[in-house]
Amino acid sequence: MNMEERKRVGLALGGGVVRGIAHLGVLSVLVEAGVPIDCVSGTSVGALIAAAYASGRSPEELLEQARKFRWTRIIKPVLSRQGFFSFAPLRGWIERELGDLNIEDLGIPCAIVATDLRRGEPAAFVQGNVPLIVQASCSVPGLIVPVELGRRLLCDGGVSDMLPVAILREMGAGYVIAVDVFAFGMRNWLGPLGYLIGGLEILLERSGGGFDEADCLISPPLAGKTYLRFSRSTEIYELGRRAALEKLPNIRRSLGLDDVEGRDPGEPLLNLSRPN
Repeated sequence: MNMEERKRVGLALGGGVVRGIAHLGVLSVLVEAGVPIDCVSGTSVGALIAAAYASGRSPEELLEQARKFRWTRIIKPVLSRQGFFSFAPLRGWIERELGDLNIEDLGIPCAIVATDLRRGEPAAFVQGNVPLIVQASCSVPGLIVPVELGRRLLCDGGVSDMLPVAILREMGAGYVIAVDVFAFGMRNWLGPLGYLIGGLEILLERSGGGFDEADCLISPPLAGKTYLRFSRSTEIYELGRRAALEKLPNIRRSLGLDDVEGRDPGEPLLNLSRPN
């Protein structure tokens, strides 16, 4: 089925720090199943993965890189009134790994979402320097120094638009798959602090309205999982795969994709074994 005969498919990838590795598991399932991805958007870690995928990197390549990540390679402490750390090393890493690309040069139409602290609104970029704008989209306000870009002061896109669905509609997507990795979870053992953290997770997860606007929402069961430990990469990746597999029949049906001819109805469509 060519693009004229089907809906244009958009994929929105949300923020969630290390939990974003689940995006790679979801992507691996969609790619293996032949689900077309005509445009992609991302916030925070979702912006990094969206840009890397749109540049031609496979989910498996990106997983191997995630397993080798260390915070000391992508973040550094700074003396600033705007934050305690800088993601300038992250920008350098992106330049080395992907090249000093512009968004409009990527192989798949892509939108990267940040938050404009001066205007108090989301800022969706479909043009501009990939490393710089991804750095901005990942910069948690108050913790990470925001990025100056013209008259804009840019910080983490999750503050204003955690699941950037609306921009994909503007890019022509008729069917949007959104991947939410910011699953909230109550931490009763922390007392009042646990309720505060849970409330903030809900607030951020719902920011921008994309959670309720997607045609298909994939939410891996990540509540209570780590935000910071790259050592959990394989576990988080697998949770993404399994969540995508649960939604795959509905996605194929909604897009009118034919099933694999001759496949036994009880046979799994995809191999669930862990990647090498």
